[in-house]
Amino acid sequence: MLKNLLLRWSLRRTVLTLLVPALSVIAGVELWAAYRSAVDAANSAYDRSLLGAIKAIDANISTASGGVAVEMPYTMLEFFELTASGQVFFRVGTEDGLIEVGNSDMPKPAKPLKTRVPQFYDAEYFGDKVRVGAYARELDKPLGNRTHERIVIQVAETLTSRAEFIRKLVLQAAGRDILLLAAAGGLLAMVLHFTLQPLSRLREEVAARSPLDLTPIGTAAVPVDVQPLVEAINQHMARNQQIMEARRRFVDDASHQLRTPLATLRTQLDYALRENDPANVRLALDAVSKQLDDATYRTNQMLSLARADAAELTMSTVDLCALAELVAREVVLQARDKRIDLEYDAPDEPVWISGHAGLLREAALNLLHNAIRFAPERGHVSLRVSAGEGQAMLAVTDNGPGIPPDQLPRLGERFFRATNAVSSGSGLGLAIARAVAERCGGKLVVANVASGTGCVVVLMLPLASGDDRQPIDRIALLQS
Repeated sequence: MLKNLLLRWSLRRTVLTLLVPALSVIAGVELWAAYRSAVDAANSAYDRSLLGAIKAIDANISTASGGVAVEMPYTMLEFFELTASGQVFFRVGTEDGLIEVGNSDMPKPAKPLKTRVPQFYDAEYFGDKVRVGAYARELDKPLGNRTHERIVIQVAETLTSRAEFIRKLVLQAAGRDILLLAAAGGLLAMVLHFTLQPLSRLREEVAARSPLDLTPIGTAAVPVDVQPLVEAINQHMARNQQIMEARRRFVDDASHQLRTPLATLRTQLDYALRENDPANVRLALDAVSKQLDDATYRTNQMLSLARADAAELTMSTVDLCALAELVAREVVLQARDKRIDLEYDAPDEPVWISGHAGLLREAALNLLHNAIRFAPERGHVSLRVSAGEGQAMLAVTDNGPGIPPDQLPRLGERFFRATNAVSSGSGLGLAIARAVAERCGGKLVVANVASGTGCVVVLMLPLASGDDRQPIDRIALLQS
């Protein structure tokens, strides 16, 4: 509940809400420590006064008469009472209690007295709380036949003056702590204001942008702690920009590829509607059917390219050998129609790569379709899989006319077809294969055959390093 509430608050309010109580607790602890310090200071000061009174009384003790006599002027007691701002009591007596002068029922020390070591303790006397100082020393002249006789001097004072002194010190500490807490709160609010200003400027900058403005947000004026967030936003905008660019390209591609076939279909249908000769109508309908096949093929190519460019992919571990074998079986009939010798060569062991099986199948099919289309009648097309140096290679080779050397760098561009191409095509097959290779972390390489004629196209893909390797499900692959 508290976590959800804090998430709905601003950073300023959250920090103040969490930090002010913490500062209050610290102030309370400091106030308690100040109280203890005040008590210790008061006891130290007033205990010295008690010790002074004890020494004064001790100086006026006489045993010359054979007993204990205390000659203490009343002005001395008045002075002690004035200092204590209350009542003062005293007792002088032998340790055995046979001789006592003053208040005989004074509270006894909490611990046995050590000779000439004063002891101070709190007690209650006649219903009032008092502070008592006790002191013991040996008599200079023993009384009677007793030796090592000690005399005990006790002086007690009420706590009125002492309590007032402690109260003033505590009030001063409390006032100081309240001022410090208020100053800390104000300073914290000011620091938060200046600290959050870059975020406010960032918000205003983003809010002022056009909906189509997906340029990266500058990080120069952004605090270091916020830079990872800004970088993540920039990455998100970059992905959105890629998706928008892919959609724009798809619309351009559709306009480019479908305008002419649709216009041709319109012309052919108009011709068929005007013809009365059944033979000419049949020829026109055959042309319409072929044109529809071509339009369908181009549409499928564009959809495949759009998917390769921008679709969200779930990568898996794929056996490239099994995938290549499945693709080779799919084009057997097409190769047989042109009497092409289709060769397949792959290692006996699986070659594991990381990628998207459906897109890789689409790329391999496009490469084989292109090779079969450009290979001559009774020609030769080979599909080879190999692995080495951390990467796998799927190479498709044909013995067609090859590619003019100056046009090799442009292969893989959308709608680009070599000038020596004689068969029809959309110019998207290699573009699809290149997009798939790049999405899977690889690349597409196109070259002419070193000896003789023909072209070789190689999909180079990184080898998988994981252990989660499963054989390809052919039905699932065909549906992906």
